[in-house]
Amino acid sequence: MTTAAGQPIKVASYNIHKAVGTDGKRSPERILSVLAEVGADIVCLQEADRRVGTRLSAIPFEAIAQHSPYKPVPYEIRPGGMGWHGNAILVRREADILDHRPLTLPVLEPRGAVMADIAIYGQQVRIVGMHLDLSGLWRRKQARSVIEHVEACDEPLPTILMGDLNEWSLAGGCLKDFMNHFQFAATPPSFHARRPIARLDRIMTTPDLAVIDAGTHHSPLALRASDHLPIWATIGPR
Repeated sequence: MTTAAGQPIKVASYNIHKAVGTDGKRSPERILSVLAEVGADIVCLQEADRRVGTRLSAIPFEAIAQHSPYKPVPYEIRPGGMGWHGNAILVRREADILDHRPLTLPVLEPRGAVMADIAIYGQQVRIVGMHLDLSGLWRRKQARSVIEHVEACDEPLPTILMGDLNEWSLAGGCLKDFMNHFQFAATPPSFHARRPIARLDRIMTTPDLAVIDAGTHHSPLALRASDHLPIWATIGPR
């Protein structure tokens, strides 16, 4: 979406691997530094909690407040957690969060998705973040569930879906299901960060949006911060 002046919205998706980098070190500050390099307005994170014990956010809330321009969408499902099954959404502080909800998906292993309606730069957009299953059969079930959740919304909005789809095929599996409803941004491979060969991370939009530009963020810091590289896209109305 854009303002009247034509300013695009930049979005990004990033599997942060619980803030543990390819060097084996846990560094939430490094993740925030990579996000600063990307400079997105809205970010969907995967593996954003620590997955053990009380499953605290992998990036402390105070670090987000003090060292980034973002605020998390407040799902508040678990004390100290930031999202739902590791999925979280960050938006610039000046954005308004109009609505938000976790999405329950059919699962073999713990998986989920999150949705939020965001007002930014005078426009409204619906965001869906997800991390799909390692099993192809369950990925397809989850993709269909995400599509059904989007279509069931009372008020249609221009929608951007982002996340780690865990899909290795180029045009089959859950990608085929999504392609029947959404268009894909042309983001290059993002996994593994040290030698990207797989396009596991994806950004999709409803047909009323245009992808102006898209890419995978490569930097010396991003190569170390997680086993995935962040992907990004700039979005405007069609």
